[in-house]
Amino acid sequence: MNIRKAVPDDAERLLQLMNEVDDSNLMLYGPGERKTSTEQMQLRIEAMNKVELSEILVAESGGKLAGYLMMIGNQQARIKHSIYLVVGVGSRFRGKGAGTMLLEAMEHWARQHHIHRIELTVIAHNETAFSLYKKMGFQVEGTKNDSLTIDGQYVDEYYMSKLI
Repeated sequence: MNIRKAVPDDAERLLQLMNEVDDSNLMLYGPGERKTSTEQMQLRIEAMNKVELSEILVAESGGKLAGYLMMIGNQQARIKHSIYLVVGVGSRFRGKGAGTMLLEAMEHWARQHHIHRIELTVIAHNETAFSLYKKMGFQVEGTKNDSLTIDGQYVDEYYMSKLI
């Protein structure tokens, strides 16, 4: 499996992967809710590639995108040391190291860019992702009670961070 920076030519495959991950019903977007076009995704990749403290990484295996990790940085001086993550792994690649490899590559990138704080949220009942984040050194800072509505039910999210 290869981890690399996303490029605009990845837009269509990345969007397909994001929609597949959304279908898990464990992300902010619900199944079929994402309305992003390929052109919009190309523009987003280009824009993130231009921002010093943001980046999109993809995991690629056998010519297919297996996962993605978006690092969303900040330009404001007081929070420039932190990034927020969005992570997704395709169903066929879960449990095969893609998430771990993406998080390891992100941490290497973060150290090179003098990032000290890494943040993310995870739906409380997403045990697979929660276990991965704990394994990688993330700690729960708090619970966002009833932060999302999924299938008519309120669900909690954990706010997690890692200091490096």
